[in-house]
Amino acid sequence: MAEEPSPGYPVNIQGTLDEPISRWLFLVKLLLIIPHLIVLVFLWIGFIVVSVIAFFAILFTAKYPRGLFDFNVGVLRWSWRVGFYSYNALGTDRYPPFSLASKDYPADLSVEYPERLSRGLVLIKWWLLAIPHYIIVGIFQGGSGKLGGLVGILVLIAAVVNLFRGKYPRDIFDLVMGINRWTFRVAAYASLMTDEYPPFRLRE
Repeated sequence: MAEEPSPGYPVNIQGTLDEPISRWLFLVKLLLIIPHLIVLVFLWIGFIVVSVIAFFAILFTAKYPRGLFDFNVGVLRWSWRVGFYSYNALGTDRYPPFSLASKDYPADLSVEYPERLSRGLVLIKWWLLAIPHYIIVGIFQGGSGKLGGLVGILVLIAAVVNLFRGKYPRDIFDLVMGINRWTFRVAAYASLMTDEYPPFRLRE
């Protein structure tokens, strides 16, 4: 079950549901992803630093330096693969690769490189224009902080269904993919990778 890349928006989120999914592995995936989480802490520190540098580069040159852009896309890609393996989707039992680059893996992310970006938008899009999306994504991903938001609840339901029936519900997978697609589109927009405003929709 694959989610094909979107031709209409420059941020593409892909995920292929592996079947069958282990009924029990979800119980220990939190432990299994600890090495990734440690690496991602440092990668996200780098992501923030790079985004600040890119802010000034765009402000003065209207360009996002390609090397910095590729690094930040890689951080988003790595984060998505870990999330797809673990509790943002539980879509595969294949362990995520330790790499910023695209790999032969059930989950991938890509962002089209923009040749030019607006110098004016760079001042407001990451905070003011993105506020409506921050609210929605906060509900999707954070909720009250007790159950991990809507996506956490959906993935938990899918894990329980798979535990007893040996099958991941396709409707839940599609909804989880839509929520993650929305989330990463907003992340790319807020981190200055595109000027195209994220659509208010779950589908491609």
